[in-house]
Amino acid sequence: MTEPLHTELLQLAQEAARRAGELLRDGRPADLAVAATKSSPIDVVTEMDIAAEKLITDLISEHRPDDGFLGEEGAATEGTSGIRWVIDPLDGTVNYLYGLPTWAVSIAAERDGEGIVGVVAAPMRGETYHAVRGGGAWALGAREGERRLTCRPAPPLDQALVSTGFNYVSEVKAHQADVAQRLIPLLRDIRRSGSAAVDLCDVAAGRLDGYYERGLNPWDLAAGDLIAREAGALTGGRPGERPARDLAVAASPGVFEPLQRLLEEFGAWHD
Repeated sequence: MTEPLHTELLQLAQEAARRAGELLRDGRPADLAVAATKSSPIDVVTEMDIAAEKLITDLISEHRPDDGFLGEEGAATEGTSGIRWVIDPLDGTVNYLYGLPTWAVSIAAERDGEGIVGVVAAPMRGETYHAVRGGGAWALGAREGERRLTCRPAPPLDQALVSTGFNYVSEVKAHQADVAQRLIPLLRDIRRSGSAAVDLCDVAAGRLDGYYERGLNPWDLAAGDLIAREAGALTGGRPGERPARDLAVAASPGVFEPLQRLLEEFGAWHD
């Protein structure tokens, strides 16, 4: 049975993600991508990002004034309740800038450093994913209603569909491309969606067999990692470590270890 605290945190995260998602979806100028190489569209996206994070933190603080925050756009308070919210108000910023649908609002609640609630809302997909530690992972969609998420049965690695992402720094990106080039012949194929939170939820939903990326921050990972694990996926970083900035991996149990081993062999965690 879900603890009353977990239920409270989940409902609050869902409401905050819903409102932030609506703000971002409805507030995006239709012509934002027209001048995507100029500074003004970037400024608009930054403003939307900041507004979404403020909406989330204000709503949560109104109900739980003693909680802490860690957010991509600067929210950083310790709090005194033992609960910390880890927030990415807009994961998939470049997709959002260009009008691509794969972006999300990611909100997680942690207690003593452990994720206990995770919500990822993907408004342009019409889906919201959520998990409570020990309670499984779920998706709510306009067409399918609520359904439990289960990662795919593990295929042989050469039949695995794996997603990844690339850093903004050109030197790091070049190394990541080299790692991907070495991986591609060993897999079914590689995808690149542009949103870590959505990729982790796609592992949970059985749309991907695995996902890996270097350079992620806590707010990129917190909600999606919990959702993937509650759907039966394994998650980690380098062998024996938790997901971290060096490396984050999530995959079906039979894919996780061989994928992680190859990433270690190919030096995916360094330049």
